[in-house]
Amino acid sequence: MLAVGAGPVKHYSALPSKGVRSIVREAMTLDEALLQALGRRCRELRGLRGLTLRALAARSGLSPRFLVQVEGGHGNISVRNLAHLAEALGTTPAALLQGDEAADGPHVIALLGLRGAGKSSLGRRLARRRRVPFVELDRRVEETAGLTLQEIFALHGEDYFRRLEREALERILAQTQPLVLATGGGLVTSSETFELLRRKAVTVWLRARPEDHWNRVLQQGDRRPMEAHPEAMAELRRLLAAREPLYALASHVVDTSRLDVDAALDALDASLAPRATPARSEA
Repeated sequence: MLAVGAGPVKHYSALPSKGVRSIVREAMTLDEALLQALGRRCRELRGLRGLTLRALAARSGLSPRFLVQVEGGHGNISVRNLAHLAEALGTTPAALLQGDEAADGPHVIALLGLRGAGKSSLGRRLARRRRVPFVELDRRVEETAGLTLQEIFALHGEDYFRRLEREALERILAQTQPLVLATGGGLVTSSETFELLRRKAVTVWLRARPEDHWNRVLQQGDRRPMEAHPEAMAELRRLLAAREPLYALASHVVDTSRLDVDAALDALDASLAPRATPARSEA
């Protein structure tokens, strides 16, 4: 029985209003988009690092099955495991979530060293292992000039070559795709160009003894240094000694002396790999 003077009875529905349902749908859509972006970013970085799913599982302490879910955009990952996954991929949780290429740091691996260091042979193999393009900076300079390196130096001099070298490097670094880059042996002597490279790329000095440089060039079938210059070995020693302080500014140094190609490639890859972490639960 209603009390005297009472107003009409209001009925409240147990179902959410249209506005609330819309907000919930939007939140779910944002969550799905975030997980999809996270999965896509994880796949990209795993490919860039040259990691198999099993290798990433070992580094992160997460199971391969769970990582499949994450990369598929369906893994509801905890903050703790997101941090473990980011560390295993050599990045940060923020970069994984933002999908920001710049936040993750340089994606160009630049190899430094004198001729015979192994920049081309190791660079090609490293690029294949990581499934990224391999680029030789000197070849890009030749393509731009329409001349060989010898012709560029003979006709226009070193200053002209260094200008083309910097312009070619700027174009390469402006690209967003990851790649392995073999640089010219004298790039480090151009301070502005070397500083640009160190800012925008992960640099690796392939260090070797003068004898290793010499023998590798001869093994390539090129005997010109010996025939044209009887003091070539002494000159090589002086050149290497002068440039070593510059090469040593690289992000990483890999000593390839006395290593065959396979062992040197493993050493190079290991220097670039994210640090392994102990196994952890997925809770």
